[in-house]
Amino acid sequence: MNWLLLPALLLGLFALVLLFGRSGRWLRRLLGLCCVALALLLAALGVSLRQYLRLDQALPVATLEATALGPQRFAVLLHDASGDTRRFEVLGDQWQLDARVLRWQLPALLAGVPPLYRLERLSGRYRDIDQEREAARSVFALSNRNALDLLTLQQQYPQWLPFVDTRYGSGAYLPLIDGGHYEVMLHPRGGLVARGSDDFTRQALDNRE
Repeated sequence: MNWLLLPALLLGLFALVLLFGRSGRWLRRLLGLCCVALALLLAALGVSLRQYLRLDQALPVATLEATALGPQRFAVLLHDASGDTRRFEVLGDQWQLDARVLRWQLPALLAGVPPLYRLERLSGRYRDIDQEREAARSVFALSNRNALDLLTLQQQYPQWLPFVDTRYGSGAYLPLIDGGHYEVMLHPRGGLVARGSDDFTRQALDNRE
């Protein structure tokens, strides 16, 4: 995501030249301060975009492995596209993965700026509605809520980010199977799609339908 950080760096250097140049006129200093503010904004957006990953085509965004620990209790290993692996204890009969998709409005779309995505959370689900209402739940955040986020910036300063559309979320879920292996895909023009990634899991899923 250096396509925003590099312009911010160049703009910051230009601002320093204006601010500390020999001809320290007020107009020149004011222009330098404006450049500094714009450089900081670009840098902040660049840092925010690093939370998201490019979505050029349908590729796996995560793989999961489930191991039964007891009735309706599973250890789930989640491997994301960045190479990180995390372990969660998921309660229920199914797992669900949610993501936020960042899409661009015109003219960014015409410029070919690709959509981006970020995994949001992993949770457990119960097939029985009464259990879903009353049983213990397990929900895990996959993103850093304290980090700068484009959605927050757009809501607070919509006039600064007219070409960003972040109001899009998607989720996918499948039954939890002891020894199951899964992969989750995200299509550029669709949502999350989950499926078994080996013959054992696919056969077990077919038997449950």
